[in-house]
Amino acid sequence: MSYRSGWKDDEATALGHMASAFFAKELVPNLERFDRQQQVDRQLWTKAGEVGLLCCSIPTEYGGGGGTFAHDAAVFEAQAHAGDTGFGIGVHSGIVAHYLLAYASEEQKLRWLPGMATGSTVGAIAMTEPGAGSDLKTIATRATKTGDGYVLEGAKTFISNGASCDLVIVAVKTDPTAGAHGVSLVVVETEDLPGFARGRILDKLGMHGQDTSELFFDDVLVPAANLLGEEGRGFAMLMNQLRQERLVIGLQGIAAMERALEETISYTKTRQAFGAPLFDMQHTRFELAECATLAHAGRVFIDSCIERHMNGDLDTPTASMAKWWLTELQCQVTDRCLQLFGGYGYMKDYLISRLYADARVQKIYGGANEVMKDVIARSL
Repeated sequence: MSYRSGWKDDEATALGHMASAFFAKELVPNLERFDRQQQVDRQLWTKAGEVGLLCCSIPTEYGGGGGTFAHDAAVFEAQAHAGDTGFGIGVHSGIVAHYLLAYASEEQKLRWLPGMATGSTVGAIAMTEPGAGSDLKTIATRATKTGDGYVLEGAKTFISNGASCDLVIVAVKTDPTAGAHGVSLVVVETEDLPGFARGRILDKLGMHGQDTSELFFDDVLVPAANLLGEEGRGFAMLMNQLRQERLVIGLQGIAAMERALEETISYTKTRQAFGAPLFDMQHTRFELAECATLAHAGRVFIDSCIERHMNGDLDTPTASMAKWWLTELQCQVTDRCLQLFGGYGYMKDYLISRLYADARVQKIYGGANEVMKDVIARSL
């Protein structure tokens, strides 16, 4: 079937091809090693920066590529299709850089974004806490105002890029009595910062190459100039930016699902069973036909969401639909594909095993899928 996403112009398509070639050379041969060390090599960040794969949609005056969301999306899609979830560029370029672009002052943008574009500065965002997940109003990490800025006290967990980040946007309570209106965002620069500590890299079911970590703040002094936007506006900023985060998750889900389908079609056409290729069996053909239909329907939906997002028309309920439905599809289709591999599908030697394990968390982070349904229901 021939289909081209409407948001992919010639430039975005070419960038996607370049990203695929980069990942095939620099990432795929090292996946097992990155899994063992639980993070990618730091040099991978600077290499990606050198070829223009970081912060593609950030304006050139801040060191970025000067493109649109389509350029970032082409890179994220290429990474997911390569079968990788360890290189945290979705968080770095798709989320953190855009918080800075949307809410930072001119001085802050010039200070932080160029390093993110080159890969010399790795970005992270810290929302989740041991006692607060999707309900961000209940975070306990506090930022107490002093004459020199803010003193941070608390802990965050499940932080992507946590072990390697140089810059982390931290959701804090500046007014613990004000609920959502007491949430603010501060930017923490981690190098040689007294009171800041990283916990262990968390041992996960999948995404073994992603340095998901705990972060601890023990009387960490952050300058007042590192406040992002206005004090007390953090919750509104989080809700606004979560649309793009959920869109990125949905896109990654579709690209990984398409790769799972490709791998399975290839395997079933070469695997012999009862004297004929497995693909020749009616059950196999029907399973793959159904999976191909689901993947295509998901692709059309995510493409529509991306186009709406680029036009400024993507609302929160629709972004939530994309996040929950496409990640559910990803898990369903990948599971059905793995089944067609038989026992080999359970072996780590096969990419389908990685795709299966990495898919499961997609239904949890970025807002659990149950929360997505509640967001949609409140709009009805």
